[in-house]
Amino acid sequence: MQQTDFLVIGSGIAGLTYALKVANQFPGKNVLVMTKASADETNTKYAQGGIAVVNDLENDSFQKHIKDTLVAGDGLCNEKVVEIVVKEGPERVQEIIDWGARFDKEHNGDYKRGKEGGHSEFRILHHKDVTGREMERALIDAVSRQKNIAFIKHCFVVDIITQHHLGYLVSKATPDVECYGVYVLNLQTNKIEKILSKIILLATGGNGQVYRTTTNPSIATGDGVAMVYRAKGRIENMEFIQFHPTALYEPGVRGQAFLITEAVRGDGGILKNKNGEAFMEKYDPRKDLAPRDIVARAIDNEMKRTGTEHMWLDCRHFSKEKFTEHFPNIYEKCLSIGIDITKNMIPVAPAAHYSCGGIKTDEWGRSSIKNLYACGECASTGLHGANRLASNSLLEAMVFAHRCFIASLELRSQPSQYSVALEGGTLKPDSKKRHHGFDDSKIPPSGGGGAVPDWNAQGTSEPKEMILITQSLKELQLIMSDYVGIVRNNVRLQRAMRRLDLLWEETEQLYESSTLSPQLLELRNMITVGYLIVKGASFRKESRGLHYNTDYPGKSNLVQNIVL
Repeated sequence: MQQTDFLVIGSGIAGLTYALKVANQFPGKNVLVMTKASADETNTKYAQGGIAVVNDLENDSFQKHIKDTLVAGDGLCNEKVVEIVVKEGPERVQEIIDWGARFDKEHNGDYKRGKEGGHSEFRILHHKDVTGREMERALIDAVSRQKNIAFIKHCFVVDIITQHHLGYLVSKATPDVECYGVYVLNLQTNKIEKILSKIILLATGGNGQVYRTTTNPSIATGDGVAMVYRAKGRIENMEFIQFHPTALYEPGVRGQAFLITEAVRGDGGILKNKNGEAFMEKYDPRKDLAPRDIVARAIDNEMKRTGTEHMWLDCRHFSKEKFTEHFPNIYEKCLSIGIDITKNMIPVAPAAHYSCGGIKTDEWGRSSIKNLYACGECASTGLHGANRLASNSLLEAMVFAHRCFIASLELRSQPSQYSVALEGGTLKPDSKKRHHGFDDSKIPPSGGGGAVPDWNAQGTSEPKEMILITQSLKELQLIMSDYVGIVRNNVRLQRAMRRLDLLWEETEQLYESSTLSPQLLELRNMITVGYLIVKGASFRKESRGLHYNTDYPGKSNLVQNIVL
């Protein structure tokens, strides 16, 4: 067993910002950052576009940024949260600049500001076309200088520990579910360990791997959302999955697709169909700079109308010098597969990109489970509503990491049941430590009390065939892509749910009988996330933002968040 003062799960911009702040505030306390891969393998690393911030009050304003965010969110944004993020954003951006992050500047020393879909002004800060990578670099460098921050790499969090593991029945109706720590699979020893902490931050990123094609890295499997749902925490608006309109189309390539940042269209790139016709003016007066949900649906419709697997992004009118200065990474990638952007159009198609829903939090990043905070893509703060405004996510991550830090200061002074988890005692022998969150009734009452027990792997064995896991993963991604993609309807959602039910039953049987592996744990988490997306989409009897159902093409007069 290991104990720490602060436990951070995830090493992207949200997790590292929080870790730095608590480490600075409490130099005598230990901060533990856990990641299931290397420290820099995060969604942050792959964020090309930039960070939206109002730091030019002569040409921009907080009110304009707030309005743009609310319009993109299509009526579901929490207006108070939007105001918080926009107005606190400049201070947080200056903070990461002070930590060493570099953003592109003009010759006169002013910051270069880009414009992307849905924005009314030029307010996007960039570092070439690898903004996220640069911010991640600065944060890791800053973290490395903190002596009280430790990293545990290649560790997979299995579940968060609550009263359930102390011998009590926990359901959605339990008033004060409390988190004491986590069970983790040490990938080097292949043993399940427990780590206890009074304060835990989930910054586990997105869930794009649920879909066949995504801009997310392979680690983006919705682990944090799935764990909180199983622990009876509140999950919100999972049906709003943002598809980036312009991922690079490469025939036969599955999994992570190379992203063609929206900033290319911001600089003048034009979407065209197979006939070479610009088509966005048919769908929105903002043309290629319409919000992402509109552009993605337009591309999807043109692909279905013309019977093609992709559209084209025309950048041939750019000068080579301009393109390579702004987008050197994209230029080199295209050139590596035989595309010269000065002569050839870039084949693009939508890919799963960002989850606007997630772990429901308040304006201080607190989840419905005590001691457990969430920020970054795994959280649903209320900022994005039904559709995220381009380049707002990095800003949100930093603002809410700071707010989680402030709330943590208050929590540290409050008494909790954390000490109970450190006392002696054991659970009853028939207590079950593995459970799925689909059906509360499936969790048997355990009774008793005492300390957090060690993981019980009795009766499990190595799976005889990995095909049982890999094939289920392929089925899951196919189901989600074909039935729960950019355009949905009731029949597709019903089919998806029936097939997910079968996958869940098969996977739970495997989970209960098998020695745990990262592949099995990720599959289990992704099935849970798929279920939440389908469930949320089934409850929403309208089309709004990123959720478009052909059976309900209009917006409902009832504006509601779907909380599961």
